[in-house]
Amino acid sequence: MKKFKFTISGKPYEVEVQNIEGNIATVNVNGTEYQVEMEEQAAPVVAPVARPAAKPAASAPTHSAAPKPAAAGGAGYKMAAPLPGTIMQIFVKQGDAVKKGDKLLMYEAMKMENNLLAEADGTITAINCRQGDNVLQGDTLIVIG
Repeated sequence: MKKFKFTISGKPYEVEVQNIEGNIATVNVNGTEYQVEMEEQAAPVVAPVARPAAKPAASAPTHSAAPKPAAAGGAGYKMAAPLPGTIMQIFVKQGDAVKKGDKLLMYEAMKMENNLLAEADGTITAINCRQGDNVLQGDTLIVIG
């Protein structure tokens, strides 16, 4: 299922969640299998459903500039980790101008090196990770303003 790397008190742990049934999880920690009881039953994973776009209302035509990417909280375009992994190298710094497709960072996920590419033109307004950080899927790594 999912693999994670932890360091606790300087000792590395490789944890693989193999199966979850109700509130019991089967996990493998550094090669040893354990049955773990969770406090709450895990919510089932539901795939997102594509919905048809709403039809525009018949009104006077409007002219607008090209749409900008949706920005959560109005703070800029948030580049999130597509998979859990480890940040290997960061190629940009705060204040750098980037174009769509520029390489922002390299991370290791599922024992493969992957590049995170800019999804919009702009300026790096925040970097929320450091080299060596373990990140989870959906964590905001870089914000492009």
